Amino acid sequence: MAKVSFYLFEKSDERQVHSTCRLCRKILKGTQRIWLYCPDSNLQQQLDDALWTFDASSFIAHGIEQDSATICISARLPAESDWIVFNFNNQALEQIDKFSHIIEIIENNELAKQQGREKFKQYRRLGIEARTFKL
Repeated sequence: MAKVSFYLFEKSDERQVHSTCRLCRKILKGTQRIWLYCPDSNLQQQLDDALWTFDASSFIAHGIEQDSATICISARLPAESDWIVFNFNNQALEQIDKFSHIIEIIENNELAKQQGREKFKQYRRLGIEARTFKL
């Protein structure tokens, strides 16, 4: 069963895209592969642009719809279970036994917080005790 982690921005106005880049860079120091599940094509483009320009000394290698990449940005979920999945969908992921770790990033605005609360409840109904990191 997957671990679920919520990164909740309570005071910071950091954007979801920027925090995703920071977390990806940190996670990639290990041997993990990251799947950015993102059905919204505008957000896909923002993530793509940010991963190219986030680090001044190097870009974070990734691909859109390229499941051979270390970081894959995709409108679909991965077929294999060895991915850490960042969920940019409005709903919790129901396939919790399929992934090693699901990450939810909640921005500091009322709509995002409301969606985050609903996702948290959905995971709890699925029997997952999500961890919350307040930033």
